[in-house]
Amino acid sequence: MNPLRVGVVGAGRVGAVLAAALRSAGHEIVAVAGESDASRGRIASLLPGVPVEKPTAVARACDLLLLTVPDDMLGNVVKTMTDAGAIRPGMYVAHTSGRHGLAILEPAAAIGAHVMAVHPAMTFSGTSVDLARLSGCVFGLTAATPADRAFAESLVLDLGGKPMWVPEEMRTLYHAGLAHGANHLVTLVTEAMEILAAAGATDPAGTLRPLLTAALDNALDHGDAALTGPIVRGDAGTVAAHLDDIRTNAPQTLASYVSMARATLDRAVSDGRLLPIRALKIKNLLDEADRAAVQPLPRPIHTWNQ
Repeated sequence: MNPLRVGVVGAGRVGAVLAAALRSAGHEIVAVAGESDASRGRIASLLPGVPVEKPTAVARACDLLLLTVPDDMLGNVVKTMTDAGAIRPGMYVAHTSGRHGLAILEPAAAIGAHVMAVHPAMTFSGTSVDLARLSGCVFGLTAATPADRAFAESLVLDLGGKPMWVPEEMRTLYHAGLAHGANHLVTLVTEAMEILAAAGATDPAGTLRPLLTAALDNALDHGDAALTGPIVRGDAGTVAAHLDDIRTNAPQTLASYVSMARATLDRAVSDGRLLPIRALKIKNLLDEADRAAVQPLPRPIHTWNQ
């Protein structure tokens, strides 16, 4: 792709990193908008020398406007800048929202801007560490015309990523899959560390890391076939003991344990690895845990050794 004049509105964890990657690929970052102290710090660290401007000034200075603002702000940002004349016919406008597609960019499209959704399927720290992670990262793309599709693909290749096309009507479902896998994984792992801490583990993260790394790799490679543990084996006694000890020592994690145990039980039965009579025993235990549930205690705060 020929070098572009790129403007970024929203110097959050995503915007600052993508701008730095595009700069490394030979594009000119002409201006960036970011008001918080955290945003200013990212700009200074990742984009030294790039002017910090108001969003409308950023849009007027660039050929490609990258909008990396929160989902709920995106529509208002697009409309405000379009109404102000900052977004022009012929310019490229891309957002990085996973949930939204092209509809949110309609004000820009209506005046003749080229619009597209370019979402990196990655979690960001907002530091230089993220730059290497972009290599091979999948970007969920949506664009309306062949020319815009070609532009979006070239942009992703410059970022070191891999393009994946997502239909407009499937953007929310696509994003839900990513959120369920990544965001809920963080909650699950944190609760597992809390349970281990209650059991006396001095390094819960170090204890889990080899196990979780192997489990994640196996799940990604083999799906449900990677399931192991007491539910798949039908060990109702072990599940009962888990529920009792969790209720006593880490009650704030009981609800999610029961919920995930039910989902695991359903999958183990559906693929025939668990006999119905064994599954019924475990189901009854989970039902009883729900009936006996008490108000969870306040969640303890721990500092983990990462």
